[in-house]
Amino acid sequence: MRTKYVFVTGGVLSSVGKGVTTAALGRVLKEYGFRVVAQKLDPYLNVDPGTMNPYQHGEVYVLDDGAETDLDLGHYERFMDVRLNRMCNVTTGQVFMEIIAKERRGDFLGGTIQVIPHITNEIKRRIRAVAESLDAEIVLVEVGGTVGDYESVAFLEAIRQMRSDEGRENTFYIHVTWLPFIQTTKELKTKPTQHSVRELRSMGISPDMIIARSDHPVGPSLIAKISLHCDVPKKAVIPLVTTDVLYEVPLLLERAGVAPILFEALGLEPRRQPHWEPWERLVEEARRKDRPQVRIALVGKYVELQDAYMSVREALEHAALALGVKLDLQWVHSTDLEQGEDWDRVRSAHGILVPGGFGSRGIEGKIAAARYAREHKVPYLGLCLGMQLMVIEFARWALGDERAHSTEFDPETPHPVIDLMPEQRHIQEKGGTMRLGLYPCVLQPGTRAAQAYGMDRVEERHRHRYEFNNAYREVLAEKGLVFSGLSPDGRLVEIAELRDHPFMLGTQFHPEFLSRPTRPHPLFLAFLEAAYRRAQEPAAYALSRG
Repeated sequence: MRTKYVFVTGGVLSSVGKGVTTAALGRVLKEYGFRVVAQKLDPYLNVDPGTMNPYQHGEVYVLDDGAETDLDLGHYERFMDVRLNRMCNVTTGQVFMEIIAKERRGDFLGGTIQVIPHITNEIKRRIRAVAESLDAEIVLVEVGGTVGDYESVAFLEAIRQMRSDEGRENTFYIHVTWLPFIQTTKELKTKPTQHSVRELRSMGISPDMIIARSDHPVGPSLIAKISLHCDVPKKAVIPLVTTDVLYEVPLLLERAGVAPILFEALGLEPRRQPHWEPWERLVEEARRKDRPQVRIALVGKYVELQDAYMSVREALEHAALALGVKLDLQWVHSTDLEQGEDWDRVRSAHGILVPGGFGSRGIEGKIAAARYAREHKVPYLGLCLGMQLMVIEFARWALGDERAHSTEFDPETPHPVIDLMPEQRHIQEKGGTMRLGLYPCVLQPGTRAAQAYGMDRVEERHRHRYEFNNAYREVLAEKGLVFSGLSPDGRLVEIAELRDHPFMLGTQFHPEFLSRPTRPHPLFLAFLEAAYRRAQEPAAYALSRG
């Protein structure tokens, strides 16, 4: 079958929910038996979000092939349960770099390089390449930003051309908009949606479907009004009211009849009946009122913007739903801990999680949280930097020297328990020293890590520059640090855990990237199980070893 392309644009305002809508739509199409992938077109000039401040862009989501991508790709993978590649995130920076490199090489034979056709042709090439590289039958393409933004123009022009290139029967345009609620008159307004569609049509794109996001119910009269003014059939105006359970969105789109509209327009026949029972159970469990509560303190430096830890939050939620407990996630700023503030939330937590990050700000607060977890037998999960700081804290105790550190934060430390590998030290570009993407890990028998996974070897995604310093393996092992996951050649420490502790484990990789709503990650399950035991029997738990 010829590849089908579904393009998703956003209107009225940013953060309208295009990413979740695209991901949920992918889930719907997959339930009907199609091979579906999703791609994000980001209009910023950065090559990728890898060096961007999380406060500006949120989480950097890493793929198997090491691509540092937009957080929406996390939504795609979680909802659709697929493994994407670097072709699935395209930025203006990537496109411009490619075209300029070709021009410098003389590939254009002295021609004048223009946005149309050169930039738009490169965008279209990258859209088509996704289907080829992942053997997809349907490609969902989300255009970042809001219609009307100047920087999105080249992407919109490219997807406009796709209809002429691929044919009407192989392309479909969805516009996601927002219906604001006017408090004084108690009514929803469609005028911003009308204007957004008018702007989109001025670019040569007429939407085939409008998904109208709202915090309030959208009645038939509003649907009829949007249909009339935006020239879209009533059945293709889909109200999508905000839900308290994120993973209900695919079910909402299914109930709204989105799939039959797409099948009719694209000439598709469903290959099987959808199997929604696991998702319905997930939503039902999320709304169950009598779930026992487990309180987790997430100690980070970007907690004001929770999107910076989106995959961690979702992985915790997946595990909580699977265990039948309610997650009470406490966001603790590590710099507050350094100033003696917010410790009540750490002390009252049933588990402590320290996620990844870069830079020295708030480091001592995270180390203090790790020390509290070790001394008070509180379940602890350290991710990437969180594992390194767990090791630093343990080394300070084991070596009797508070100067033990990582050379990332203290190049002159006498005990560099975390350091660059020798072959990395002369690389100047930051990206050149990063270990990115999927790497194997061999689990050591009898450890908590091996027990959690239930297998001997796993593959996990990495995003870090520094490693455990093997010069300290023997001395720290003697004091109770267990290296429960190693690279196949034994050179790199992938997982460390404490022997005399109910659950204190750190991973050099990012397990959160492989957690799924209906298939939680084993380490998050094991961590929440330990936290739940502490919540049930805190006194007895503190005296146990797990």
